[in-house]
Amino acid sequence: MKLRNVIIIIAIIIIADQALKVWIKTTFPFGDTGVSPLSWFKLYFIENKGMAWGWEFGGEWGKMLLTLFRLAAVIFGTWYLGKVVKKQYSRGFIICASLIYAGALGNLIDSMFYGLIFEESSYSQVAKMFPAEGYAGFLHGRVVDMLYFPIIKSQFPSWVPFIGGDDFEFFSPIFNIADASISAGVITLLIFQKRFFKKHREETNSTVVTNAEVSDKMEVL
Repeated sequence: MKLRNVIIIIAIIIIADQALKVWIKTTFPFGDTGVSPLSWFKLYFIENKGMAWGWEFGGEWGKMLLTLFRLAAVIFGTWYLGKVVKKQYSRGFIICASLIYAGALGNLIDSMFYGLIFEESSYSQVAKMFPAEGYAGFLHGRVVDMLYFPIIKSQFPSWVPFIGGDDFEFFSPIFNIADASISAGVITLLIFQKRFFKKHREETNSTVVTNAEVSDKMEVL
């Protein structure tokens, strides 16, 4: 797989992710946007300070450390992607790595810059872009989430211990395109990793055998 194709995949995901985030952030206050008429899918605008799917840890220091970790991961990912492309790993593996990289970069952009270039959002206020003063400093931006799939809303049966009668919802996390890209890459990689690496080993061995045969023929000549 060519490096150009990897860059195209990453660019498409980043552009789609950032375009949707900027539109949501500058068009709606927090909460249900009312855009989707479907009961099982909504655009529901929230922000989170932490990891994918809204996980958080460590307050402001934790937020800064997480952003620095994302930055280090993206720097490493840039080197690693170049390496696997150069060594001609299987197409499936490279695509999965590209999805994970693009998702990490998409959320890193939020964490690094959104606090500087946006006003504060709230349930009653729509944020403006490029205000005189942003809502947070460098590395302290919040990640914009909006994709919400409440496919099933029900209650646990009364006979279930401890949670009987409580509300049940599938699927409750609110996420973004970058989160989905990371998840798709990781899940696909876990499911097909044996196939990806087996194919890479077979292609590597085939190349070695071919080169050896060519060398033997040259020695005979």
